[in-house]
Amino acid sequence: MILLKQNWESGEVMTDCIFCKIIAGEIPSAKVYEDEFVFAFNDISPQAPVHILVVPKEHIVSADDITVDNSHYVAKCFEAIAKIAKEKKLENGYRIINSCGHDGGQTVFHLHFHILGGKVFSGF
Repeated sequence: MILLKQNWESGEVMTDCIFCKIIAGEIPSAKVYEDEFVFAFNDISPQAPVHILVVPKEHIVSADDITVDNSHYVAKCFEAIAKIAKEKKLENGYRIINSCGHDGGQTVFHLHFHILGGKVFSGF
């Protein structure tokens, strides 16, 4: 699968990226947070009482594709994660998960972070 870079300034949306379509409002989602750089929404198959996906608005395929030119989107994701965790009252802790590449279990090839919380997790 070949993925093209998302161009938010022109409004161009990738035709095969579900997260780009969610960000663009073409696919409905239960939005939790949005700012200029980040979109976050509830996972449709939650693995914990709180399970939120945090996605940069710039299409970055995976952690392997983070560069000096786009790394500020990752920083903004983590700033959003802290805000969301406070809003969701996850002060006792939570997990942040990112899968990278096929062997790492990545199923949507748009960089994203899972926030899992609302329960006690065992060791990793």
